[in-house]
Amino acid sequence: MSAGLRLERPSKVMAESFFIRHTLNLGNTNAFVQREIDLGAYVDALNQSILKVHRVDVAFTDSGGRSLSMVAANTAAVAQFQLTTQTQSDIVLPGDRSVIAAGKIEAYTPSITSSPLAASSSNSFDIAPQLYTNGYLVATESIYLGGGANTNFAEDVYVSIVMECTVEKMSQAKAMSLALSQQ
Repeated sequence: MSAGLRLERPSKVMAESFFIRHTLNLGNTNAFVQREIDLGAYVDALNQSILKVHRVDVAFTDSGGRSLSMVAANTAAVAQFQLTTQTQSDIVLPGDRSVIAAGKIEAYTPSITSSPLAASSSNSFDIAPQLYTNGYLVATESIYLGGGANTNFAEDVYVSIVMECTVEKMSQAKAMSLALSQQ
């Protein structure tokens, strides 16, 4: 080796990350909708296997993946999503122990004469695993993507998520305890 360059092997083997993708039609009726995401292929607390969610990325679009349109001028619209370890009947507070990630899009259009697309919009996370030092551990065999969109969108709102994950090992006792705490 030249110039004092020394290569070292990592002290522990890192698991390969993979991506889980899901899309949910939130509609535009202000009603809460939810879809189960089966994690049984990755999570088995009895066999010491859990899922670590490192990152969740979110897009709010129309059915074709394009920008959302508004129903009228001087209109504001909001759509929310949440990713939880328990089934829910509505949006829950970010402090709920089942929340993995949560966020929203807020849109506004001053005029629809030139374009029905929102003139301004902001997409924000209330909670996201990428904001944590070591991601978010999941020991339940299902998680739930839910949310809703208000009636000021001209069409159904779709929320798509992409989660970067790894499968991790945890002692059976700790994995079972974590699974029970997330149910």
